[in-house]
Amino acid sequence: MAATEISSLIQKSVPEADDAVLEYITGYLEGNDFADDDEDGIAEVVRPMLLDVGGDEQEVDKLCERLTQILSVNSKSADQPKAALNKLAQPINMASQSHLSATAALTKENVDLQAVRGRTVQSQVDASKLRKAEAKIAAKMAKRQAKSNMSVEYEASKLIKDNEQKALEEAYKMYNPILDYTSTKGKSKDIKLENFDISFAGKRILTDANLTLAFGRRYGLVGKNGIGKSTLLKAMARRELNVPTHISILYVEQEVIGDDTPALDMVLKADVWRTHLMSEEKRLTAEIAILDERSDDEDDTEEAKDAADKKKESLNSELKELYQKLEDIESHKAEARASAILSGLGFDSEQQKRPTREFSGGWRMRISLARALFCKPDCLMLDEPDNMLDIPAIVWLERYLQTWPNTLLVVSHDREFLDEVATDILHQHSEKLEYYKGNYAQFDATREERQKQQIREYQSQMEYRQHLQDFIDKWRYNAKRAPQAQSRLKILEKLPVLEAPEAEKEVTFKFADPDALSAPILQMDGVKFGYVPEKIIINDINLDMRLDSRIAVVGPNGAGKSTMLKILTGDLKPITGIVNRNGRLRIAYFTQHHIDQLDLTKSAVAFMADRYPGKSEEEYRRHLGAFGITGMVGLQVMKTLSGGQKSRVAFACLSLINPHILVLDEPTNHLDLQSIDALQDALAVFKGGVVIVSHDERFINTVCNEIWICEGKKLHKFSGTIKDYKKMIIPKEAP
Repeated sequence: MAATEISSLIQKSVPEADDAVLEYITGYLEGNDFADDDEDGIAEVVRPMLLDVGGDEQEVDKLCERLTQILSVNSKSADQPKAALNKLAQPINMASQSHLSATAALTKENVDLQAVRGRTVQSQVDASKLRKAEAKIAAKMAKRQAKSNMSVEYEASKLIKDNEQKALEEAYKMYNPILDYTSTKGKSKDIKLENFDISFAGKRILTDANLTLAFGRRYGLVGKNGIGKSTLLKAMARRELNVPTHISILYVEQEVIGDDTPALDMVLKADVWRTHLMSEEKRLTAEIAILDERSDDEDDTEEAKDAADKKKESLNSELKELYQKLEDIESHKAEARASAILSGLGFDSEQQKRPTREFSGGWRMRISLARALFCKPDCLMLDEPDNMLDIPAIVWLERYLQTWPNTLLVVSHDREFLDEVATDILHQHSEKLEYYKGNYAQFDATREERQKQQIREYQSQMEYRQHLQDFIDKWRYNAKRAPQAQSRLKILEKLPVLEAPEAEKEVTFKFADPDALSAPILQMDGVKFGYVPEKIIINDINLDMRLDSRIAVVGPNGAGKSTMLKILTGDLKPITGIVNRNGRLRIAYFTQHHIDQLDLTKSAVAFMADRYPGKSEEEYRRHLGAFGITGMVGLQVMKTLSGGQKSRVAFACLSLINPHILVLDEPTNHLDLQSIDALQDALAVFKGGVVIVSHDERFINTVCNEIWICEGKKLHKFSGTIKDYKKMIIPKEAP
């Protein structure tokens, strides 16, 4: 059968099949002789592939039946040669050939036969023809095996994808197992872990640490980049630490799986106990319906009817208990509550009905956060949740978490967020955890006072130790004063050893001052842009940048803020309007996805030497040191660095071009509080222009003197402060 005819049949029945699939199937069908039971190849290989690419099941079955008929007819015309080959391929029992004529056997030369009944005879089979036939059969079998291997590889690749999908689902189930939370009422939900150690990749994270989380308190976990905050949260979520099993824990780490499930249903499914109860309700209702039908059957015996009635009574009792559990968890309010959470995180009513596969990774992370808020675990752990949110969503989340009834442990580098949400602060440093009552502002003041007190205690003890040691050294060998010296020696030995207060390394950022430029520097006049003309993202944008400009661009996600920055830097060209740039203008652009611009297989020093050649290794290391990448960190492969350390490398690279204008898209994401302070200080003394997109209120207040709002495809200047903007977008009332 010609390959073109096969392809034509497949394309008519399964138009979704691409060229690769057509080529494979036609090659497979041409390479098979479909003798004996080979017709199974169509059902076992061809049919699953066509269904997998989206073919209609009925159309595929008709096509397979048609192919089988055609190939069977073709194969019958070759039955006789195949039979001969099959016969040649079979082993010959020489004992059964005793009826052959000896005279006829001797007419064939050079073929020895085994002795039969005491005589030596020769085969009638030509050895050369036998070898050719065997070679032909071997070639055909090898070809068939190769085709089979291709099919196995195809199925294996499909299986790998399925396994990856299942692995993500199992990971969520591991972090959020089915737990009847109505049965844990009255049990203590406090978490108390003592004397535990945590290591990661050979590095000690915590040593002999203690962690106490009182139920109902909201803890902010702070510390430097790379100190191991996320590692601690993961260890708790995976139950690597001895957290009581009746306490449900949920760690929001990964985005939800993108599939055909609507966003609202995906949130509802997060409450695995409610989902389990709903599934049980369907099962019990279906079983009762079947028993009702049987009870109306006049052919059943009385004994069978009695058994059915007893079974039905038992099922009704189970169903009644189940309805009570659903009422206890207020299942009837679940959909409204899930919708309200999604709405607060920026999903309108239409978006809530859209399949999750249609959302980008950032929006799927919001769905993951909504799932966590909806199912209300006993201990909710959030790792920098504000990184994925715009200002309206952050304000909503702050107010939602202020009324969170259970335990909350959140990692964040946004001071305003921690001030609004946290009731306690956990400070992770020097392989230990320290507790502070109050929000971040109180922690900052208390820590400073605590550090001063520790320094005073340490200095006082060192002075006392020195005083004792001086007396001992002076009078140790004096007969009259020796007893006193011995007494002071005992006092010295009993003094508790105080550790010297840890001197925190100061993180610094530094951007060199650019050379002067004459105006105009950078202007946008009547700019209009859309990736397709039918869908305009921004329209009639006007902006004038100077070397002393300090502009913050705010607005909801999807309003076009990042798009506007790309037009400003020249990465995108407007459909209409003009962008004027000074011919000598140098722009440094820090993107949200700056890590993608780094070669993580290289060290920071090697990457900078490749991208910005012309300096010595020592000069690159010194430059990185100005951005907090000190010591051997600059020589480590970058994939081993924390997110904040990678951000510092990106900033160090940007500063090498000595820019006139810094364009920064969410620059504080992944930076620790020290690094954010260092970046603020560096921008305060920078002599060039700055335009930023950020959701960090304190950072905007410190760095910028102009606020521009991007919304409704427009950009307009806002006369108030960032706090005024937050008050404007969300009323003061609770969500």
